Amino acid sequence: MLLADLAAVSETVAATSARSGKVEALAGALRLASPEEAAIAVAYLSGELRQRQIGVGWAALRALPPAAAAPSLTVGEVDAACAAIGALAGPGSQTTRRAALGALFARATEREQRFLRALLSGELRQGALEGVMAEAAARAAGVPATALRRALMLRGDLGAVAAAALAGGGEALAAFRLEVGRPVRPMLASPAADIAAAMDRLGPAAVEWKLDGMRVQVHRDGADVGVFSRTLDDVTARVPGIVAAALALPVRSAVLDGEAIALRADGRPHLFQDTASRELPLSALFFDVLHADGADVLDAPGAARAEVLAAIVPDALRVPRRLADDAARAGAVLEEALAMGHEGVIVKSLEAPYAAGRRGAGWLKVKPVHTLDLVVLAAEWGHGRRRGWLSNLHLGARHDSDPGAFVMLGKTFKGLTDQMLTWQTERLLELATDRGDWVVRVRPELVVEIAFDGIQRSTRYPGGVALRFARVLRHRPDKRAEEADTLAAVVATAAHPPVV
Repeated sequence: MLLADLAAVSETVAATSARSGKVEALAGALRLASPEEAAIAVAYLSGELRQRQIGVGWAALRALPPAAAAPSLTVGEVDAACAAIGALAGPGSQTTRRAALGALFARATEREQRFLRALLSGELRQGALEGVMAEAAARAAGVPATALRRALMLRGDLGAVAAAALAGGGEALAAFRLEVGRPVRPMLASPAADIAAAMDRLGPAAVEWKLDGMRVQVHRDGADVGVFSRTLDDVTARVPGIVAAALALPVRSAVLDGEAIALRADGRPHLFQDTASRELPLSALFFDVLHADGADVLDAPGAARAEVLAAIVPDALRVPRRLADDAARAGAVLEEALAMGHEGVIVKSLEAPYAAGRRGAGWLKVKPVHTLDLVVLAAEWGHGRRRGWLSNLHLGARHDSDPGAFVMLGKTFKGLTDQMLTWQTERLLELATDRGDWVVRVRPELVVEIAFDGIQRSTRYPGGVALRFARVLRHRPDKRAEEADTLAAVVATAAHPPVV
């Protein structure tokens, strides 16, 4: 299969707005792939490398060799080249990596170069999200989409599942089972506007604290323990305390879902970045179980799984959980969680099974939403589908002691619709003071309302802090820059979140 085939369908998918049209175009491409090529094609059309990271940044993609006249690159050759580039290390590896990258791009046509550049820079945004890609793989293989999603839930690798479906159809998909030692994709929670909305949809329900830790899935088989991250990476060697805690449980085998978190002596959490750094001891607090002593329980109702969890995991290692039948009782749990410094709560159906890999309606998260009015200091030109628009915004808060100065807190392009991108590009070009090839610096006049989940220490920005998960809610041309929030307000907002 030629890379040109994927580049062409990528352009088709990007230009197609209807989900059904995207699915059909992707399915057509997958039908051209052999089972061996299918895993690569699925990854590339999803905007990912199979190696995930190969040490190539945007700077290495700025100067490319002339394009080839005719397509000759196969997807297998590109995958092998990326693996080889990613394996380079040691003195001189940067020079060797650039040379190898140049050789790869020299064999690519202009269309293929555009595709590769977007793929390697992480800017291949064409609407081929996993749900769309899974449906396309099912259609290409002629199997029910539900069967493919079930296999994906258990295997956690869409490329491998698609390859199996194309090679062996429904029988191959039915062979996928929960295996102790092989992580499955975690069940995710959908957002709810507030406690009342969550309880209206699920109540009576269980209400659990939402911890600001790192999601972990712990597999134990006798004396063997594996700990896996949310992205299914093996982190066992980095968390010896969690391994020890798993070995102390009164079970022979188990698969547990929970959070790894650094806690203070009073039980309150350290900052998330302290947990993520793993420089502090991490505790595991579990909230679900998928398997226990030879029995799979992921299809059991939530209430039944909670009973199994309570039987094998002591209270001290379980996320606090209360049953509630109305918003008032659920709200009390939320206030309790916030008072202890946690993010909020998860409201969970007592009937829903564990829907691995899905953001379903069985779990609803409720947490305070922080919003600030910040000023745009600069913007970066977009790539891929956002090419031609000023996209990534440099955000600043007012300096506490100098009313005319601003302190940068980070960047974001999240939350921007096409309409917002069009408007802000026109407005920021009007405010431009320096139109660089990559970054356009502007007069600090445009105010934007930003939602974020918290703050963390940062040596990258002069204010010493940065926003976590910042996204644009709306532009505020009705506000003057001097009405924007100060750095002190940013810190205060995060330190004292509002109660929903």
